[in-house]
Amino acid sequence: MTEEPSTTDETPTAAAAGAWQLGDLTVNRLGFGAMRLTGSAAFDLGTPSDRDRSIRVLRRAVELGVNHIDTAAFYFSSLRSANELINRALAPYPDDLVIATKVWPARDPSGAWWWATPDQLRGQVEENLRQLGRDHLDLVNLRVPPSRRSGSISEHFGALADLRDAGLIRHLGLSNVTPEQLAEAQAIAPVVCVQNAYGVGAPAEERDFLRACGEQGIAYVPFYAIAGAGRESGASATDSEAVLAAARAHQVTPAQVRLAWTLRQGPHVLAIPGTGNPDHLVENVAAAALRLSDDEASVIEASVIDAE
Repeated sequence: MTEEPSTTDETPTAAAAGAWQLGDLTVNRLGFGAMRLTGSAAFDLGTPSDRDRSIRVLRRAVELGVNHIDTAAFYFSSLRSANELINRALAPYPDDLVIATKVWPARDPSGAWWWATPDQLRGQVEENLRQLGRDHLDLVNLRVPPSRRSGSISEHFGALADLRDAGLIRHLGLSNVTPEQLAEAQAIAPVVCVQNAYGVGAPAEERDFLRACGEQGIAYVPFYAIAGAGRESGASATDSEAVLAAARAHQVTPAQVRLAWTLRQGPHVLAIPGTGNPDHLVENVAAAALRLSDDEASVIEASVIDAE
């Protein structure tokens, strides 16, 4: 196995983006999403990733200062499980590493989706514990189904709150939710983060929600910050001229510009870009040190608004 180069003073690290508190846990704002570790496309049962390369990516991420990893038991392809790769690569875990997972959705061995009842959430939490080799989970996000975006989540969130009280979970978060659902959950138990789709061109109501989370001291964790409309399939080939111009000016990639733009949306914003490519990992982490000017950020935002 090829030895990875050590981090030097010249190598940008995740710490360059600053840190935030998830409850009593401190994380660097530039983290890592584990979804793409298992294959060339998310949830692709036919294209397993290279195991050794995925393990090298995880270890290199930690070397580069990443101490917040987002995962889920339903991140798997044929022969590969993100949780088990994390366990193999990083256990025994560094003391400062925070692993966040999510429950409610699940997949059977064939890849078919199903959604847990409140009583089934304990089984999903225990599955994550087994795969990760832990006796408790740092952070569990309740991932709300698209069909429930306007409905109550109190029964499911209440079940997770009970598991937190039982010591299986340290902190609770929400994913794919509305402000009303956040308020409903907070009446039951503290919420340390909201994980929603967000990136350049996010709708006005989601920008307002991001700001409201900051005002309440709640971390906002965008997913698809790089991929945008590409979502699970990855970043689209189309970037606005404003993004491309900023990339040329800073001699970086458009993906790095998107990450830097996301991080500058507020000190409570945590980015979790994912990749199975060691080179892309280094680029993503380097975006922690990229500072866009106010003019560049405004032009990027205006270019999206003008195109709508």
